[in-house]
Amino acid sequence: MNLANRITLARIFLVPVIMFFLLTNVNLGSFSFSDYTITYNQLVAAIIFIVAASTDGLDGYIARKNKIVTNLGKLLDPLADKLLVAAVLISLVEMDKLSALIAIIIISREFAVTGLRQIALLEGSVMAASKWGKWKTAIQITMIIALLLNNFPFVLIDFPFDIISSWVAAAITLYSGFDYFVKNKKLIPVE
Repeated sequence: MNLANRITLARIFLVPVIMFFLLTNVNLGSFSFSDYTITYNQLVAAIIFIVAASTDGLDGYIARKNKIVTNLGKLLDPLADKLLVAAVLISLVEMDKLSALIAIIIISREFAVTGLRQIALLEGSVMAASKWGKWKTAIQITMIIALLLNNFPFVLIDFPFDIISSWVAAAITLYSGFDYFVKNKKLIPVE
């Protein structure tokens, strides 16, 4: 197994670790200053999430640079991305930090576009990531980090960045999904 695929697998293996820190009753304590408080569990989960999310671009870069792109990598990379984001979104809903509606919008879009990608593969073509898909990923990661860090540093100036970024992420996610379907409508059977 090549380095890029190992990095992707590491991202998958970090998902349950993040969920452990977010959802278990093991309390590592908390940190407070001014009007800001965060549990060490959330802080550890946020750091692991940031590391995991940053490996997304790294594995693809390594695979392309070293000409070691594999079918396994093509399968695992998007799966790892979706597992990471969906697991953390579901955890945030469970923690009452994210609206279930936003999580459903984001996860549903991922399933729908993944289905469309599968249809494209069956037709012998590959759907490249669009600029809206890349924006979607960036805003989702930003939103998740803001939620995991209890809106730090924006909480210090009483600005609801976490809530605003959640709704912006939902809107861009919907638009990017719509964009994929419009640009690839020829793949959708009309019977």
